[in-house]
Amino acid sequence: MKRYVLDAHALMAYAEGEEGAKKVADIFKKALDGGAEIFLCVVNWGEMYYIALREGGTERAESFKNTYAKYPMTIIEANKELTLQAARYKAFHKISYADAFAAALTKLRKAELVTGDKEFKQLEGEIKILWI
Repeated sequence: MKRYVLDAHALMAYAEGEEGAKKVADIFKKALDGGAEIFLCVVNWGEMYYIALREGGTERAESFKNTYAKYPMTIIEANKELTLQAARYKAFHKISYADAFAAALTKLRKAELVTGDKEFKQLEGEIKILWI
């Protein structure tokens, strides 16, 4: 079964109908049909929330949170193993700490990261990336 990790960029692109939204929609459909698993790190879930809150206020942030709660994805808590892998990525690559968690989850779940964030370009040799 195909495994995907979504980052905040993918979630926001889908929610706002931006470039890449169709690819994310196809992944959700694949998961609904039982052909894929979707994971989201709780840190990136929080990142999506604060971006929506900052850009559109509480109502928008809550709407995104409540809508995504109905989608076929598993939110993964940041345990020690995940946090240490994220710290390794952050220590040696110029990426945000939240992005380091998405990369770490991708590596640990042997998944493919779904993103349009060019910050991940430097990790292409270490994790699989589906560019949207």
